[in-house]
Amino acid sequence: MVKKILVGLDFSEHSRRALSKAVAWGRTLGVPVTAVHVVELPSVASYSMYASMGDPSWFHDAKPKAGLLMDTWLAPYAEVQPLILTGAPAEELMGAADKETLIVLGQVGHSALEHLLFGSTAAKVVRHAPCDVLVVRTEAVG
Repeated sequence: MVKKILVGLDFSEHSRRALSKAVAWGRTLGVPVTAVHVVELPSVASYSMYASMGDPSWFHDAKPKAGLLMDTWLAPYAEVQPLILTGAPAEELMGAADKETLIVLGQVGHSALEHLLFGSTAAKVVRHAPCDVLVVRTEAVG
């Protein structure tokens, strides 16, 4: 039985659609929804929206800036609680879940090369999560 919903947000249009679905499921099931954003340190083998910021000092401001974005995104959904973590997105999402959680994620339409180089948070979570996972399929944006 689902007792809570975690929705992963990377502030893309894909995650906006996932948030909408998660809220709808939360309302239908009468369970709390938590929106999770993970501030990820960039590495050679992964893409992070923060990697384009250049100067490493960006990390000190990343959580507060993510918090401001989260507030804006969640404004229409008073019942959704924000959670900002630091680490690897798939691992942090799964670490916040238990067997009675439903994880909701948007799926980005990566090419085979992008998937090979960067991986997919949704694919990792689907394979290794301790709970059910709802992947909201979307067309690649832009």
